[in-house]
Amino acid sequence: MFKFLKKKLKVFEKKLEEEIDAGLEKEVTEKPEPRIVEEKPLTAEKSREKPKAEVKEEKEEKILPRRKRVRKAKKEVSEEKKEREKQIDKQIEEGIETELQRIVQTRKSIEDAVKTDKKPSRTIDEKKLDELLWDLEVGLLESDVAYSVIDSIKKDIKDEIRNTPFVRLRSGDFVETVLKNAISHVLTANDFDFNEFIEKSKKPIVIMFIGVNGTGKTLSIAKIARLLHKQGKTCVMAAGDTFRAGAIEQLTIHANNLGVKIVKHGPGSDPAAVAYDAIEHAKAKHKDVVLLDTAGRMQTNSNLMDEMAKIKRVAKPSLIIFVGDALSGNDAVEQAKRFNEVVGIDGVILTKVDTDAKGGSSLSIAYTIGKPLLFIGVGQEYDDQIPFDAEWMVKNIFGE
Repeated sequence: MFKFLKKKLKVFEKKLEEEIDAGLEKEVTEKPEPRIVEEKPLTAEKSREKPKAEVKEEKEEKILPRRKRVRKAKKEVSEEKKEREKQIDKQIEEGIETELQRIVQTRKSIEDAVKTDKKPSRTIDEKKLDELLWDLEVGLLESDVAYSVIDSIKKDIKDEIRNTPFVRLRSGDFVETVLKNAISHVLTANDFDFNEFIEKSKKPIVIMFIGVNGTGKTLSIAKIARLLHKQGKTCVMAAGDTFRAGAIEQLTIHANNLGVKIVKHGPGSDPAAVAYDAIEHAKAKHKDVVLLDTAGRMQTNSNLMDEMAKIKRVAKPSLIIFVGDALSGNDAVEQAKRFNEVVGIDGVILTKVDTDAKGGSSLSIAYTIGKPLLFIGVGQEYDDQIPFDAEWMVKNIFGE
């Protein structure tokens, strides 16, 4: 799953790590030698020089313990000089305190002079970053990622690299985090709680499924019916694809397998009439949800697209879900855009995600039309359709 996309992201991640490490290595080698600030001796203008005898006496006072100094003072000085001795002691203490403060200030100035910034600067060259992002853009295009999604990813990566400090030994984690954040932003652009919608909406809820041929629309309807049954909801299927007899038969098989009521007319009948009858049946039997199938049609067929608009007018659906094929890549994105223009889309189901090696449509389809990705198909069984979760997608893209 997403093997091609994983490969392209991994290449970009590795190149960006190398560029960051090279920039940090260059920053270290070109760092200037620390400046040592030498302490200047005090000048005569700033301080008055003391007599040599006084300086000698102060040195002796510093060396001798205080008790010895006191005893010596008591023996050598007379009674009338005691008061003067106290003043001298006080001056010495004040001088020592001043000297200690000066030493502390000097050390601080030296530390400031040789201090280096502990946070490495973001040294990656802007031009080099643009080159790496261009390579990433090409890789994402090859992975069928839409242009608007690529622009969003590139912008997020550029902004985060500019504004987030990184360190050499953690550059790998940093780059991966940047990529995850950019892709998560794309995947979480829109949010919709399907279960909450079912609980709070007026019954019967009419869900209309649209899309082109071969996307797995009928199976997706059956998977939704299975989900609703687990939640204790009752539903009815409407076989609105009357252009193909095989489509009516296929939906009938799913309905029988799941024990769900199906409303159907003969091949070639009016699909809007089928929708009307299914809704009336749901009202009469107090069903919770009507699952309305429609004929698969290419977005370029204007007549069929107009007919689908007619079905919408008759059914007045509560929710219109586009079913797209992940293997279609950017075609699925263009299909979703066209269907959204004609009838409007409320949400998307993306099928065959488990077999999608590129992953571009998974990133693009919901973001480009501004509608939420509701479910993704990961297999052919009725339980193989899971609610979309951005964290699950990111983990699978990055191989966690």
